[in-house]
Amino acid sequence: MEIDWGIVARTIHILSVVVWIGGVWLVTTVLLPAIRRKPPDLWLAEFDAIEERFAPQARIAVLLVLLSGVYMLYAYDMWSRFADIRYWWMDLMIGVWLVFAALLFVIEPLVSRRIANRRVALRPELAMSRMLMMHRVLLGLSLLAIFGAVGGSRGLF
Repeated sequence: MEIDWGIVARTIHILSVVVWIGGVWLVTTVLLPAIRRKPPDLWLAEFDAIEERFAPQARIAVLLVLLSGVYMLYAYDMWSRFADIRYWWMDLMIGVWLVFAALLFVIEPLVSRRIANRRVALRPELAMSRMLMMHRVLLGLSLLAIFGAVGGSRGLF
């Protein structure tokens, strides 16, 4: 029996998206709102503890999404879809991936912690509101991309 590497890539892609966006869902809808109910002086320490555990998992998932996605584009010769409006969701998937990759690999480790520490110290409620809003927007775009990918790959659009 010969292995169909396209199916393997698709499986890895979907599992990685579930881990990545599932984690974003948990952080956005459960953890940040729970942290917000506590005194502001505890927010940063709790968020850092969560992020310390989740960020490495998210980085691995995001890399696997990239590798499996590029493999599928190559193996199934789907590059032309980026020029076709019916496959708008592929552009959205790339956009969402780029934003998260920038956040996870560049902004968060190099910039975000310093800015977050300063903002939380100065105006904790505003900092938390902005962080929660950013997470909600990214989660919404992610869910739209997933909806588009599943629906679009099955002929909904």
